[in-house]
Amino acid sequence: MLKFVSWNVNGIRACLKKGFLDFFKDYAADFFCLQEIKAQEEQVSLVLDGYYQYWNSAERKGYSGTAIFTKHKPLKASYGINGDYLDEGRVITLEYPQFFLVTVYSPNSQEGLLRLDYRQTFEDVLRAYLIELKSQKEVIICGDLNVAHQEIDLKNPSINTRNPGFTIEEREKFSLLLEAGFIDSFRHLYPTRVKYSWWSYRSFARPKGIGWRIDYFVLSKGLLPYLKDSLIHDEIYGSDHCPVALLLDL
Repeated sequence: MLKFVSWNVNGIRACLKKGFLDFFKDYAADFFCLQEIKAQEEQVSLVLDGYYQYWNSAERKGYSGTAIFTKHKPLKASYGINGDYLDEGRVITLEYPQFFLVTVYSPNSQEGLLRLDYRQTFEDVLRAYLIELKSQKEVIICGDLNVAHQEIDLKNPSINTRNPGFTIEEREKFSLLLEAGFIDSFRHLYPTRVKYSWWSYRSFARPKGIGWRIDYFVLSKGLLPYLKDSLIHDEIYGSDHCPVALLLDL
């Protein structure tokens, strides 16, 4: 059984002060995929016995960035999308004999949807990249995809229809990804379950249960026979997001 974790830590240095290592050691996953690390590797000096570390930090310090910590050395690690989208450190791909593992921190469209056009282009390029990977072997995509796909995936859909993360445009891009031969692992297993992975820091949203499910494990359909569970660990604090996990019997 392979255990995968994905977590937008909203700053790895801050999360380390809020119990990250306790969760890391207790869960002992094969793969820990992080988004929004907001740090360069040399700023952290993180010693994780038994794990290989792969970092893709943004050029702008204290912003964006991704990392993967894994017990399994990959055949290859690559960054960005075919050598593009490197400046914000949003994508890491690890290749293994049976699958590609891709962690993604999708751009936020920002207030006023100022970055929606950039986001839409990013999603098109990413989808084409994932389809190309799928033509070679199975694909596991995880991360903060910054979209609540269906109304069940956020507390108040009616008042958020033109807010970042729930626009028709963003939701349609996610639908296109699924139509290209991928599955939302959590929603596949739990079609009616209400669970959230992100809560605003404003107005005590988390204690009130006012959240969004924007963190995912998306799989190519060939992995469906091996899917054992897809979990949202909303009991874990340390960030405005909680960890999500995947169990695959490979």
